[in-house]
Amino acid sequence: QAHLVQSGGGLVQPGGSLRLSCEAFGFTLDNYAIAWFRQAPAKEREGVSCITSSASDTNYADSVKGRFTISRDNAKNTVFLQMNSLKPEDTAVYFCAAAYGHNCSDYDPYAYHYWGQGTQVTVSK
Repeated sequence: QAHLVQSGGGLVQPGGSLRLSCEAFGFTLDNYAIAWFRQAPAKEREGVSCITSSASDTNYADSVKGRFTISRDNAKNTVFLQMNSLKPEDTAVYFCAAAYGHNCSDYDPYAYHYWGQGTQVTVSK
């Protein structure tokens, strides 16, 4: 069964850092763009970051630009989201998702074929 498995996340203080991982099973990520989404309580799901299959392009939401870094290691079939200078408003459930042949031009969730299970990120004193 093709799926994505996430790891990382947890509770950190404001200004702290976390690194999220997303590993693919049952398929390879070579031809997939990978995006990170998040959803906070009572808020809509929003796109956070995206990286193309070749890592030739990346995209970041304005709210995380300069603080988050997306990367991928196709040999490990894994993508990462390094989150630095975390703020309370970053608190959410984070999801990774894979889109075949996508160019990271948008965060249309219907473009993403596979989704991770989600991981909680809580930023609080």
